[in-house]
Amino acid sequence: MGAIWSSASQLLRMVLEFFYGITNSYGLAIVLLTVVIRVILYPLNQKQLLSMQHMQKIQPKLKVLQEKYANDKQKLNEEMMLLYKENKVNPAAGCLPLLVQLPILILLFNVLRSFDFAGTSFMGILLGSSTIAGLAQAVGAESVGKGAYHMMTVFKTAFNNPAGLIHVSYYLGNLILLVTISFLTWAQQKMSSGDNPQMATMGTVMPFFMGFICLSMPGGVMLYWGLSSLIGVVQQYFVMKKAKEEMKIKPTLHKNKPSQNHDDEYDDDEYEDDDEYEDDDDDEEEGD
Repeated sequence: MGAIWSSASQLLRMVLEFFYGITNSYGLAIVLLTVVIRVILYPLNQKQLLSMQHMQKIQPKLKVLQEKYANDKQKLNEEMMLLYKENKVNPAAGCLPLLVQLPILILLFNVLRSFDFAGTSFMGILLGSSTIAGLAQAVGAESVGKGAYHMMTVFKTAFNNPAGLIHVSYYLGNLILLVTISFLTWAQQKMSSGDNPQMATMGTVMPFFMGFICLSMPGGVMLYWGLSSLIGVVQQYFVMKKAKEEMKIKPTLHKNKPSQNHDDEYDDDEYEDDDEYEDDDDDEEEGD
């Protein structure tokens, strides 16, 4: 496993150096590397986005189930899982591209950490410095060695020396990028969650989690992650927009709340429009 990881790191470094040789800019090299990786991952991302599109289609059925089994959470979960299975929908589809890209992010972190950027910046972003390191230099926090800083020590020093924050050149570009990444993470989760309360909770937590992680990321890694997230949001927007347009021309399923005393009748009618949805899904697959 270690040999595979080492080989992958060397390959990523060679690609980055190749793009640097063309552009003579590490920032542009990272941009080109990001585009290449997004192109490679496009089939996976598109597949997951289509899965989320199908998730949008079954939202009316999910609402019916939530109303019918409002007082029986266990039965509701069982019926929702059955509905997901029948429609081949993965409710956590929005998270998979993120999980796939995490190894690439770690590899890129290790590769960029080995580069000597010598203060190189790209659009105000210090590629070799993290946001927390920039703040530390601005306020004069002590290093624990090799440019590393304890986060709490940096915040404590900033509190005691707020005047140091005026030296924005050390951290402002990286901080803006960090906030942008957090916002894009929120946007992706928002578009993915729909009416799923569990995914909505994740959409609240993930932006803060990513912001915390990005505090210690070199600017070069954040540049990759921010641009990759932006491309993902744009791609996701157009897929979800198409799904909403399709839903507008289809009948709304079961506008009236089903009766709790007519389970048999509900079961017969619950999926009366399944044929229509299956036909639409088949047409989409043939079109793909």
